Amino acid sequence: MTLDLLTSHEWFLPVVAALAAAPLAFIAHRIASAVLIRLTRGLPGLHGMVVQARSPAGWLIPLLALELIWQGAPNDLPGIDAVRHLTGLLLIATGTWLVVRAIRGFTQGFLDAHPANLSDNLQARRIHTQGRVLSRTAMSAAVVIGVSMALMTFPGARQVGTSLLASAGVIGLVVGLAAKPFFGNLVAGLQLALAQPIRIDDVLVVEGEWGRVEEITGSFVVVRIWDDRRLILPLTYFIEKPFQNWTRSSAQLLGTVFFYVDFSMPLAPLRAELERVVRSAPEWDGRTFLLQVTDTTERTMQLRVLATAADSGLAFDLRCRIREALIDFMQRKHPDSLPQLRIVREGEPPGSVPAAAQAVR
Repeated sequence: MTLDLLTSHEWFLPVVAALAAAPLAFIAHRIASAVLIRLTRGLPGLHGMVVQARSPAGWLIPLLALELIWQGAPNDLPGIDAVRHLTGLLLIATGTWLVVRAIRGFTQGFLDAHPANLSDNLQARRIHTQGRVLSRTAMSAAVVIGVSMALMTFPGARQVGTSLLASAGVIGLVVGLAAKPFFGNLVAGLQLALAQPIRIDDVLVVEGEWGRVEEITGSFVVVRIWDDRRLILPLTYFIEKPFQNWTRSSAQLLGTVFFYVDFSMPLAPLRAELERVVRSAPEWDGRTFLLQVTDTTERTMQLRVLATAADSGLAFDLRCRIREALIDFMQRKHPDSLPQLRIVREGEPPGSVPAAAQAVR
């Protein structure tokens, strides 16, 4: 009697079909994922996408099977509308989860195939910047679309949304102003990804600070300053304001060192000492070095030393090495040629260096 009552229940056949379909769908998912992982092993992007999407797909496929069964059930079945609605919400949530994980997996697999820890990593840094910014933008769009689709399944929420749009007025203005930073950063992120004024690991001088781009998110950029501080700037900053990028097209740099010396300083021995220092410096990349008189004042002449290095860090160390070596050389060999202030007595001819002349260093 109890079995007859159970088999005659309106929900008996749909529940039996669901209990049979869910395990079958799960088994089909396990087989399909194993086959896809093996087939995509030589394709980093697709392989990463399959691996990351495996977990949400394990829920999505059984839910699809259940949704097909509920759609095939009679429309007059008690509670079928609520079950269909709940399954539909779970499908939307799981589908959004799957899309986000698939985008993340594809991006990570693609980036792993282009490592940025190489000496010449300009192309890799370009790929990393584009991949990360575009993937975050795509994931944000997927979440927004998923939430919108879920809300549209509720008639009440759809009516509220229509009413808000119809009576936009001040509310629409407030919402627009509140959303301006979000959409501004979204557009700026797309511009950064496509035009690439900055990339991951670029060397920048921004807000008077020297540092490297450590991270680019969907709303801000993290610049690691030379003393390990972090400068956080919105994406729109790099679209609207000027900044220096020392590695825009190449990591190679031309380092400069300035000296102010007396007019009596002989240049030939100083050039010879510069050549000795630069050629023995491990930071020099072998391209060029130069010493020139670039300016004069009524008291001193300005010397500019140029020397090349493979990147900004080596250029900084090379500049310090040259500065220290040439100062030491001038102190030892030509101490009288350091900047001086001469006081000459009246009646002594100009240009003479009398014994009574006083020099104040």
